[in-house]
Amino acid sequence: MSDRIRTGDAGEPQRARRRRGAELEEAVYTAALEETAELGLARVTMEGIARRADTAKTSLYRRWSSPEDIVLRALYRAYPVEQPSPGADDLRGDLVAALTLMRDGLMQPLYGRVMSSLLSEAQRRPDLHERLYAEVFDARGSRFTRTVLRHYADNGQIDPARLTPVVVDIGEALMLKYGIDSMEVPGDDYIAAIVDQAILPAVGRGPDARDEDRRGRLE
Repeated sequence: MSDRIRTGDAGEPQRARRRRGAELEEAVYTAALEETAELGLARVTMEGIARRADTAKTSLYRRWSSPEDIVLRALYRAYPVEQPSPGADDLRGDLVAALTLMRDGLMQPLYGRVMSSLLSEAQRRPDLHERLYAEVFDARGSRFTRTVLRHYADNGQIDPARLTPVVVDIGEALMLKYGIDSMEVPGDDYIAAIVDQAILPAVGRGPDARDEDRRGRLE
């Protein structure tokens, strides 16, 4: 029988409720990330994921071919996606929001350890590096401030020629450097400083970028 038997408080056997569909998927994805954070990608197994998710290994093989497939899909689902202002009228606010989303999503301990494991493994496995970008980063719409800056360029608010590879990655690079140097996540004031002192000047805008956006709409 596939349902496991557990013992209740009164010593009587109780049949565990079998999870299905979205509930099972969520448990499996969470287990895959936790296994990766704890063991490293190379040591993650279907057995370990199934045990942590409290499900049968056969349930995993019905949906996924390997632990790596589960981990990448779990990252895709967890990867935060920024939503710039539809009217492209608050550049500073959207940049601050994008970096805050990065901090509150990817720079938390669990995801930090998972990403560290995958990037370390990708250094010796070009195929994993390609999959990470194709199935997670690019599949979720690129990355944070790059997405915001492209949105504003597409709406005529930024000169596209200013969006060099260096400029679009300034924010993320400074966020990661802060984390490495201090072993902490950046606070709100530091995020605002990155935007005001690095990103906005690089694209030819000032800290009052929202007012500039509004004036540009009126002209």
